[in-house]
Amino acid sequence: MDFNKQVIEEFRANGGRVGGPFEGGRLLLLTTTGARSGAPHTTPLGYLPDGVGRVLVIASAGGSPRHPAWFHNLVANPRVTVESGVFAYEADAVVLEGDERDRAFGRAAEADPGWAAYEEKSGRTLPVVALVQVAAGPPAGPESPGAMLVAVHDAFRRELELIRKEVAASGAAVGAQLRVNCLTMCQGLGHHHMGEDQQLFPVLERHHPELGPVLAELRDEHETISALLEELRRVLDGGDPDSLRTEVDRLTAALGAHLDREEDRLLPLLDALDRR
Repeated sequence: MDFNKQVIEEFRANGGRVGGPFEGGRLLLLTTTGARSGAPHTTPLGYLPDGVGRVLVIASAGGSPRHPAWFHNLVANPRVTVESGVFAYEADAVVLEGDERDRAFGRAAEADPGWAAYEEKSGRTLPVVALVQVAAGPPAGPESPGAMLVAVHDAFRRELELIRKEVAASGAAVGAQLRVNCLTMCQGLGHHHMGEDQQLFPVLERHHPELGPVLAELRDEHETISALLEELRRVLDGGDPDSLRTEVDRLTAALGAHLDREEDRLLPLLDALDRR
């Protein structure tokens, strides 16, 4: 089986988790429209967080002297589809230029010198492309509300574990990309909890008034985690890796316990609601 096809099938079957060379990394599926054929082409790519609703991909082609086909496709047809393992959504592909491109590539190469090695090997300036979400898409995997909640939670668990590893390897300074990774995670988690507070919990409360005390407890935990996120942002501004490590560990413990408790209390009720 073609290597990319194997990775794509594994990605879709396991909510974005794959083994092999991509194991433990940030991976997405990018579907472009063929510049000549007009046919859809899907490619697994590593990516860098760049704020909520925006990720960066680098057209390295493993250090090849030529740009990869997917890059030519999105230059010709910038509207693309991105699969995160949890959601699939439409995005606009924006090729970064000038200082913006150089800053983004510099962050990437600081975090992983392999990018600079690819650029040197290729003999070309590696394009950096921002994939900017333009429309929310449907779930990419689980169909039941309970399974969807677990998939979202697992995505946060994986991202926080990646950040913990990056912090541990950061040395004497907090790198620019690590800072972006942390801030993006903070922003995404804040949005997730806001959605639960304003949409999910009221629906559950209407159908299950007896859940009031449980939901109040979960809302209180959201407030606790929000305070931890604020402290994490404050520590990032200070740039001290040891303090950052401490705050990431505190957040990991609090969030892990919260997600487990939320799943334990809510999953059976969510799936029962879906069957009504």
